[in-house]
Amino acid sequence: MSEFRFVEHLPDLIQPEDYPNHPDGRLVRMRISVGKDGVEILGDAFRPEVLEEILNRLGPDDDIEQMLCG
Repeated sequence: MSEFRFVEHLPDLIQPEDYPNHPDGRLVRMRISVGKDGVEILGDAFRPEVLEEILNRLGPDDDIEQMLCG
């Protein structure tokens, strides 16, 4: 299982205007890109535990970066 590491900033994939359209809080958005360092998966979710489970199931070799909302 990967370790979670807190970082200061990650891009937002969910915007304030998305909230009214998802009152049940089940929205998850992911962006997958390929760069010089390999594949990057960026995720955003109303419920962090859902996104954490998805990312853990992918079995990354590196730590999973996470930021605290606030």
